[in-house]
Amino acid sequence: MIFPFRSLLGLMKNFKRRFSLSVPRTETIEESLTEFTEQFNQLNNRRNEARSALGSIWGLLNRPFLLDPLPSPGAQFSRSQGPGRFRVNDVSKRLSLPMDIRLPPEFLQKLQMESPEFPKPLSRMSRRASLSDIGFGKLETYVKLDKLGEGTYATVFKGRSKLTENLVALKEIRLEHEEGAPCTAIREVSLLKNLKHANIVTLHDIIHTERSLTLVFEYLDNDLKQYLDNCGNLMSVHNVKIFMFQLLRGLAYCHGRKILHRDLKPQNLLINERGELKLADFGLARAKSVPTKTYSNEVVTLWYRPPDVLLGSTEYSTPIDMWGVGCIHYEMVTGRPMFPGSTVKEELHLIFRLLGTPTEDTWPGITSNEEFKAYNFTQYRAQALINHAPRYLLEQGRISHGGLALYEAKGRISAEAALRHAYFKSLGERVHLLPDNVSIFSLKEIQLQKDPGYRGSAFQQSARGKNRRQSIF
Repeated sequence: MIFPFRSLLGLMKNFKRRFSLSVPRTETIEESLTEFTEQFNQLNNRRNEARSALGSIWGLLNRPFLLDPLPSPGAQFSRSQGPGRFRVNDVSKRLSLPMDIRLPPEFLQKLQMESPEFPKPLSRMSRRASLSDIGFGKLETYVKLDKLGEGTYATVFKGRSKLTENLVALKEIRLEHEEGAPCTAIREVSLLKNLKHANIVTLHDIIHTERSLTLVFEYLDNDLKQYLDNCGNLMSVHNVKIFMFQLLRGLAYCHGRKILHRDLKPQNLLINERGELKLADFGLARAKSVPTKTYSNEVVTLWYRPPDVLLGSTEYSTPIDMWGVGCIHYEMVTGRPMFPGSTVKEELHLIFRLLGTPTEDTWPGITSNEEFKAYNFTQYRAQALINHAPRYLLEQGRISHGGLALYEAKGRISAEAALRHAYFKSLGERVHLLPDNVSIFSLKEIQLQKDPGYRGSAFQQSARGKNRRQSIF
């Protein structure tokens, strides 16, 4: 702690008064006080040095680790010699910017004039103002290219960022004056701001205007449904395994943070040209903080909704997503949906016809479920999956059969345990040691095969260095 000047004078006067009562007259008070002052100044200087060093360390701990960004065009005044001198790299690091950002020259010139000794303590307000000066949070920073799709609340466009020249996906959510932003958009933003993983889509920017709320995401070429279509619904078993591992890896990260996706389906699993699969569309996702909390049972697209939720259960946890993982795995292997029902009753009928109508042995408590009794289903015996999908059981250590498609939710395997299943042994142990934000394709031994009959753009087989995904949040 550094004492203010007035406090120091008061301390010295108080010391002088007390010292006069206790010091022998052979030594003058002025001489002792001078010695005390010199010792105090030395101690104060050491404290100043320690505080300066601590401040530097604290700044490093609170600054995200980023690779050096590309220099901004026209930023000729950047220099690094000497302490406290202005540096472009410091700007990018202090503002937690993506590595490929091109800082506008006018922003850098303004910052140099106002803050010649940058970096300095950065408040939330000054950081927000700086990001706004760069162009974040502004519609004019992004150029719309093509319309990708339209839903009830939002329209998705392919776009390009003027700051990085990279492609982005612009999810434009229409705002009603009376209703405001849809709750799905609020959930998606609040969750994705805190999810930083190589297998989860990155939210780059948020633009709020009077008429719309636009979410700016990283752009990926296809989703899993489109990929299956391009393959003629015939994926190689090797590629199924790689996509399945990435799906579980992203999901385990979410579940580890008590977040349920609640809408897993091939259309919400995005794939880029490298073969990286990323979870997207967290509009129905929820953070599960209280174990006894109940949720809506109107979640998860019908084909991927587990039977307990179909029968009205509102007390569920991470197993709700694991049923969908099993259905997606089956669809990747066979090329067709596992349970393509058009109504709740038909969906349950398809499930029971394949897996057998549940009994007290296979699903304890099911006979007392009022909705189950009201449907009065035919009693079916479980069928062998090999009769319906020979390719489904080709490999030893298959994960879906018996691990995911279980009626009783608590019996389903977790995403974390599934990653350690023997099914993935051929991928090697190194895939389990990667940091969360690093793609499995950073390992040279992980490569996609060219699927037979694939009609899309060919995936690049070689890894392209470390994963570069960053976010400004």
